[in-house]
Amino acid sequence: MAKGAARKQPRRTSRRTWAAIAAVGVVVVAAIVGYFAYRAVANLPGVAARDLGNLHIPSLTAPHEPYNTDPPTSGPHVGYVAPWGIHTRPIPRELQVHNLEDRGVLVQYNCECPDLVAKLTEIVKKYDSEVILAPYPTMTHRIALTAWTRIDTFDELDGGRIARFINQYRGIDHHPR
Repeated sequence: MAKGAARKQPRRTSRRTWAAIAAVGVVVVAAIVGYFAYRAVANLPGVAARDLGNLHIPSLTAPHEPYNTDPPTSGPHVGYVAPWGIHTRPIPRELQVHNLEDRGVLVQYNCECPDLVAKLTEIVKKYDSEVILAPYPTMTHRIALTAWTRIDTFDELDGGRIARFINQYRGIDHHPR
């Protein structure tokens, strides 16, 4: 080597390069997490409905804004709940909503169909609380499943679909924090 010739030194990576690499890494990780979060939400049972809030009203007959689903999935409701379990009479909508807020799922039907009701009863009896079975004579489908801001309606019994809905949403508290 000639005198005064510069020695080759290993090149140091600048702070800017490391910052760019870190930024790219963060973007890649965020994209992966976002993709899986989207897939998880996309695979939830039922259809999402806009949250109408948790307003308490003084009585079942008190005026309030209309619900955005039928049966309702959120919104104005009275300050007490219906007992969990099997009901033979319809539950007022303003009462249903409080059960949904208090971690519940409702399975409702619209038909004179004792065989279907017997099968729905078998499904609902598997849960000791936080599930209600009741008639709902004004809905357009034979079966409706509701949870806070979620609804699924259909006309033919699908026990797996019902169990999946109940297991996904039962037990989730929706009181404002």
